[in-house]
Order: sequence, then structure tokens, then C-alpha cells
Amino acid sequence: MRCPYCGSLDTQVKDSRPTDDSSSIRRRRVCPDCGGRFTTFERVQLRELTVIKKSGRRAPFDRDKLARSVQIALRKRPVDPERVDRMINGLVRQLENQGEAEIPSETIGELVMQGLKTLDEVAYVRFASVYRNFREARDFGPLLDEIADEEAARRKEEDA
Repeated sequence: MRCPYCGSLDTQVKDSRPTDDSSSIRRRRVCPDCGGRFTTFERVQLRELTVIKKSGRRAPFDRDKLARSVQIALRKRPVDPERVDRMINGLVRQLENQGEAEIPSETIGELVMQGLKTLDEVAYVRFASVYRNFREARDFGPLLDEIADEEAARRKEEDA
């Protein structure tokens, strides 16, 4: 791990422990060259994933890119960042546990939409509008109808 102060690659780990949610490992490091101390968070990766794009092109799975797209959909929404992190961690684990090293981008998009639907409906609609390439305002109609129908079914279930 490169030292953020002097750039040295020869840093030493002084302490390692799992984070509270066990999704990553917190490491306290020290640089022998400059004496700088810093913390890194390292995620456990079960397998190397490749995304198959709609064009057929293959690209390595990038958790940070996924997180950025979710954050864009959630911009200015009152959602606890910890819930967002749990959703992303769960989604990545789900992808890693599927057993396939190559995953179609459509699969990832659908999983993100499912996660956002339970997290925040506005973010869900935002993400869906980009993911499904909405061109006109009327493209939102079926999606909003679907949300309204599910809401009605939920209320009916709660009343029963």
C-alpha cells in the first residue's frame, strides 16, 4: 500500500481488525520512510468478476462505479449512507455468490433496481429512467403505475 505522504510502497501494518459490519478490514499502517501513519479499508473479494456489456464488450467489475451510479440516483435523498452501503455490499455478495465469473450488465442493473426500490422509490425511478433509457415523459407512466400497484397491494395486505 502506497504511503499518502511520501509515496513509499514499503508501508507496514501495525493493526488489523474487521469493521463493524465485517464487510472490510481496517488496517492501521505506518511508513518507515517518513513515519506517517494512516488507515486503509480493504474489502474481501470472493472472486474476480467480469461484466458483459450490452455491446458484448467485457470489462472488469468495478464496485466503485456501481456505488457512484447508486449515489447519483440517491443524490439529495434522505437515505442513511449506512443503508446504501449495506445494499451495495449485499449486491456485490449476491453477484459473487452466483457462481459465474462473467455477469451481464442487465443482471447488475436489475439487481440495483430491486435494491433501490426498497431503499427509495424516487432513486428507483431516477435509476430506471437512465437504465431503461427513457426518452419521453410518458415512458415513466408504466413504471409509476407499477409502483402504485405494489403500494396498493401492500396496503391491502396490511389491512387484512
